[in-house]
Amino acid sequence: MKAAIFYGKGDIRINSNYPTPEVKDDEVLIRVMACGVCGTDLHIFAGAQGATECNPPVILGHELSGIVECTGSAVTRVKVGQHVTINPNIACEACVQCRRGNPHFCDHMAATGVNFDGGFAEYCVVLEKQVFVAPDRVPFEELAMCEPVSCCLHGIDLSQIQMSDTVMIIGGGTIGMIMLQLAQMSGAVRTVMLETNENRFALAKALGADLTLNPAKDDVANELEKHGFDDIRVVIECVGRPETVQSAIQYAGKAATVMIFGLTDPGCTIPYMPFEAFKKELTVKTSFVNPNTQGRAADIIASGKLHLAELISDRISLDHIGDAFKPGPRNGKSIIVP
Repeated sequence: MKAAIFYGKGDIRINSNYPTPEVKDDEVLIRVMACGVCGTDLHIFAGAQGATECNPPVILGHELSGIVECTGSAVTRVKVGQHVTINPNIACEACVQCRRGNPHFCDHMAATGVNFDGGFAEYCVVLEKQVFVAPDRVPFEELAMCEPVSCCLHGIDLSQIQMSDTVMIIGGGTIGMIMLQLAQMSGAVRTVMLETNENRFALAKALGADLTLNPAKDDVANELEKHGFDDIRVVIECVGRPETVQSAIQYAGKAATVMIFGLTDPGCTIPYMPFEAFKKELTVKTSFVNPNTQGRAADIIASGKLHLAELISDRISLDHIGDAFKPGPRNGKSIIVP
């Protein structure tokens, strides 16, 4: 089969004769139809650690969808020909954290596309328990975004949005646009998007943002007050930069929740004034991967109520996968299509 092999920092190469994996009794072989390029993939490519330690050579790609090609002898739930997506994370189910119901903190966590060969290939083998079946009507490119949606869903759960809340999203990239929609589904009656790329404002408004502001140009505090948005109940930071985390704390209202969702560089430090959080009695939270939300995310995508096609900016063939890892601004989601 054809596969893109990651050999280490900055080095990913196509192998047109990579062995097609064989299934064990409890495994499923998937013919990959689409695989998203995640920020974690970019971090690993740049030499940083992902959610788990990556040891090349390995095939990256953990946001995948495809068609079941064959199944192992012990597989009963998944059938050949079904359209599927996967939860890439594999917990041991036996350590203290797993038994506490926190599989994302598993002492022995591993992941397809990080520790095991993933979706930047024509075929990928996974455990049956990782597989989620979807209706055939769901486009593969959207189904491949189930993993980032599931991660967002965990962040939304932790944010505890209530009916009538005003929610601010900082960052209008793919994750921010997903968060915007999920916040509305969770009961937010008003949403505001902070984004410096004004080309994204039209999409944010089309997806339901009530107010879009550019913090590089606008006096955000005055604009929020002028439009009656000065009681922000939840702020979801989706950028992962010191200045945007500081902004999240600054613009959060009294007794608000600040969700720091954006992935920072591993060595990043963020100065802030504790008194700012103290005087507003803020709750500051973070969110790590996607414990027990993949199935819910698949159901939401299958419902058709989440707009994902609009978030895909690049469709790249496996032969040109290097284009997805080139430095520079990204306008949306890159999807690898074998």
